[in-house]
Amino acid sequence: MRATARGWTAVWLVLFVLAQVAAFLVAWRVAVHTGLGQWIDTVALTGNRIGQDRIDEPVDRILNAMSVVSLLAATIVIGFIALMRGRIALAITATLLIAGANVTTQLLKYGLTRPDLGIDLERIYAGNSLPSGHTAVAASVAVALVLVLPAKARPLGAFVGAGYAAAAGVATLSAGWHRPSDALTAFLVVGVWAALAGLVLLVTQREQAQVSTADAHRVAAMVLGAGGVIALVISGLALGWLTDLRGVSPQALSRRALFVAYAGSAAGIAGTMAVVMALVLAVVHRLVPRHQG
Repeated sequence: MRATARGWTAVWLVLFVLAQVAAFLVAWRVAVHTGLGQWIDTVALTGNRIGQDRIDEPVDRILNAMSVVSLLAATIVIGFIALMRGRIALAITATLLIAGANVTTQLLKYGLTRPDLGIDLERIYAGNSLPSGHTAVAASVAVALVLVLPAKARPLGAFVGAGYAAAAGVATLSAGWHRPSDALTAFLVVGVWAALAGLVLLVTQREQAQVSTADAHRVAAMVLGAGGVIALVISGLALGWLTDLRGVSPQALSRRALFVAYAGSAAGIAGTMAVVMALVLAVVHRLVPRHQG
């Protein structure tokens, strides 16, 4: 029974990796290499001017809090929490998750190209910005924190972490730093590394480890997942309505259309992070059991 449970968990994690890699490729291909994708991203980015004066201060605080120094500090704290619990393998794996996700994000950003389709003329020389580095920092720290927290604290950590990462992703859009697809794909990169970290934890797990179903937190995972799916559906409906206006220049669109693009993209960003975190929360009790054995 123990071997079977571990086998199914490994299958789940592999599917998790493959699904997110596929989602990343689709998002990248549509958002970067199609006229419609570039147009939607540009419209959403143009819509960030609505109410920008009111949110400038909180947006700046969120983004300025994410730096190399803060990332190193967060990584040290997360590793310290794992070591305080006597989990050396967990401390190393959580650190590798953060480092791997952020290095991968930077390699992709500078390795991928963005063709000029004559749509986003204001940023024609900016080049590729997918995926978002700031968003990856927030999401990787949030996911790693859920891995190292004790079982009772995981639901709170998952909701707070997902909310913080989603806010960071939306903040990059609000500040005009990144397009919606940049934040969305950053979450997928972190999700892939979370699943890979899970496989490492599963392989290094002792045979005597005791997995308790009481640590599963199924309700919290379902709430996060359902909320994420609802947000993604709302995003799809909003952006679907917007496609009827695709022949109009982003600068010529009405305030209503720009708001729909911005709000719909923000919902998509938040929904993606919620789903990724729900999947992590659903399986973490099998990866980090209460008793190591």
